[in-house]
Amino acid sequence: MGISSADDGATLVSVLPSISAANTAAATSGWIDVRSYIGNILFDVHSGAITGSFVGKIQSATDGSGTGAADITGATHTAVSTANQVKSISVPATVAPYMAYVGTVTTGPVVISVTLRGRKATV
Repeated sequence: MGISSADDGATLVSVLPSISAANTAAATSGWIDVRSYIGNILFDVHSGAITGSFVGKIQSATDGSGTGAADITGATHTAVSTANQVKSISVPATVAPYMAYVGTVTTGPVVISVTLRGRKATV
C-alpha cells in the first residue's frame, strides 16, 4: 500500500535538508529510526540546480550507528541529471529498524533534499 499524502495520516520527516552536495558524503543522510512505522515508507528525493548527476539508494542497519549497513534490494532511483526532478523510493517498514538515504554524486554539485513519508503505528 503506497502513501498518497499527509492527509491519510502519514507523517513527514526531513531526512536530508536541502543542500548543495559536491560529493556522496554530503548527499547522504543520517540513520532514521523507522521501528514505529507500518506499511511502506516513501523516500521522496528532490533535486534543484544540478551541474552533473546523481543516483540514490536506501540502506538498512540494525542500529542508529549504521551497524551492519547494507543496500536494500530494489530500493534505488534512476540517475538524475536535470533540475527540479522528484524521484521516490518505496520500502516496506519491516525491512530494517534503521534506514538511510545514500545519494551517489557522479559529478557535482547537485542541490538535493530528501523527505520520508510514512504511517506510524497507533497505540
